Amino acid sequence: MKKTIKLILLSLITLNSFSQTKSEKNKFNLTNRPSDHLVLQLSSDRWMGAPDSISNFRKPTSRGLNFYFMLDRAFKSNPNFSVAFGLGFGTSHVFFKNMSVGITGTKSTLAFNNLSAAPQYSRYKLSTSYIEIPVELRFFSNPEKINKSFKAALGAKAGLLLNAHTKSTSGYTEKQSSKSYFNNTRLAATARIGYGYFSLFGSYNFTSIFKENVAENMRLLQVGLSLSGF
Repeated sequence: MKKTIKLILLSLITLNSFSQTKSEKNKFNLTNRPSDHLVLQLSSDRWMGAPDSISNFRKPTSRGLNFYFMLDRAFKSNPNFSVAFGLGFGTSHVFFKNMSVGITGTKSTLAFNNLSAAPQYSRYKLSTSYIEIPVELRFFSNPEKINKSFKAALGAKAGLLLNAHTKSTSGYTEKQSSKSYFNNTRLAATARIGYGYFSLFGSYNFTSIFKENVAENMRLLQVGLSLSGF
């Protein structure tokens, strides 16, 4: 993730030099400019820092879905660049194989229980949802038609935990909800790069998923596809 951010930052610096030369020859009309107001993201999720006792059971189908509405303000001195901020929701769904997570427990530490001897619990999911405030520094090679433009963005987002629940299937569906073991807030670095409506994106949490001393210091990494340009 750090290498990706450095690469995008280097690209922004290079493109800035190019766009400054170009802007001297072109006056952009941004009257009807679409501004990436809606951003939809589908991700593959992973807990970074998870011990082997947990990660060996994690299924590769863990996924996330994020949705944001953002206001975009182009720089008057250089319309190729803009700053955007907004509000939205971020979700993550982590699937386990033969393992349960005791989020409704009363002990001081969070229990990850091995259920390999109970195959009826073969499907188990931990879901979290956050309300989030994203901020981005954006670059568009064609600021008049950003839905037909190379685009890149670096940013950050702050989130507040709305819900945490587990869902298991063992002949019937059982759902349990509790936020007691989770950090109520999170902060993440974000990056996007792509063309037109589609971009690849990454998001890495600076904060741990769980409270201190409750579980290992595990942080969420999301990598996936972003749809924007509306």
